[in-house]
Amino acid sequence: MNDSKIPAWVNIFLLPMLNILFAFAFAAIIFIAVDVDPIEATQVMVRGALGYQEGVGYTLYYATNFIFTGLAVAVAFSAGLFNIGGEGQAYMGGLGVGMVCLALDNTLPFWAILPITMFASMAFGALWAFIPAYLQAYRGSHIVITTIMFNFIASSLMVYLMVNIFKLEGQMAPVSRIFDDTAKLPMFHEMVAWFGIAFEQSPMNLSFFIALACRVLVWILLWRTRWGYAIRAMGQSASATEYGGINYKKLTIIVMLISGALSGLLGINEVQGYSHQLKLDFVAGYGFTGIAVCLIGRNHPIGIILASLLFGVLYQGGAELSFDYPNIDREMIQVVQALVVLFSGALAYMLVKPTERFLPS
Repeated sequence: MNDSKIPAWVNIFLLPMLNILFAFAFAAIIFIAVDVDPIEATQVMVRGALGYQEGVGYTLYYATNFIFTGLAVAVAFSAGLFNIGGEGQAYMGGLGVGMVCLALDNTLPFWAILPITMFASMAFGALWAFIPAYLQAYRGSHIVITTIMFNFIASSLMVYLMVNIFKLEGQMAPVSRIFDDTAKLPMFHEMVAWFGIAFEQSPMNLSFFIALACRVLVWILLWRTRWGYAIRAMGQSASATEYGGINYKKLTIIVMLISGALSGLLGINEVQGYSHQLKLDFVAGYGFTGIAVCLIGRNHPIGIILASLLFGVLYQGGAELSFDYPNIDREMIQVVQALVVLFSGALAYMLVKPTERFLPS
């Protein structure tokens, strides 16, 4: 689909907003069908996500994960690579974080542990993306198939490690020991307390600001460097890029390493920032949701921030909604999220032609 006839702000901001409104309109029909006022439901969701400090903290905590995985998908997609392996790469990133914390939390101070855990999360995520990248570049295997397969391999590997290696002796639950305080990320309410500001406790932590920094770095990479130009050129036409002297195979591997590293950083938020231990299923679908975040954000770092906030509101507001309304369960909230994905992803360009007709030529 060629979007050159419409301004960039329409493509990045207006069209996603219209698609989201369509999704909410269909969600309203579902709420009416179960005898719930959609206006009241919307008010409960917004109030639960943004109406008090703890809710805001939870919303931004969820958004942090979506920023990491959304940026990971965006970097790969800019090069024409559809990385759906964010789940597995985030799993491996969290494994790297947990291993470092378990090994060093009683020997090093926090300021020394944090750079190591960040490196470990990125390295483990990048290495998990390396094999699918190599198979795509040098063996012709499709990146979609291999990254999906590696999600299942990562999940199975984590089950084995948690049950046989990291589980505490005599405990049924497959979880590691709690990290010492020196390995835990500062929580947001603790950080603002340093400046005399009171904020309710929530899972939001330092990794939110790491995610914002990654957003800036990805923007610089894609739009202010020669590498970024090569990445975007490869996304437009791989054959033309190689004809122009860019090594397609090498760039494919580099892009996937960057994408995997960004997904791996999710482990900083979930393992070191929130649970403070290794456990199963901490990724919880964030890698797949990152694909929707990237599509809604139109593959642009600013759009990804906004889309991440939207899904943060849906996650936190949806939890409040299911608590207040007994006839609305978690599955129905997932249906609302799926509608947003449907209209913003699969039907992302359905309003392009009507919009072109209304815009002045």
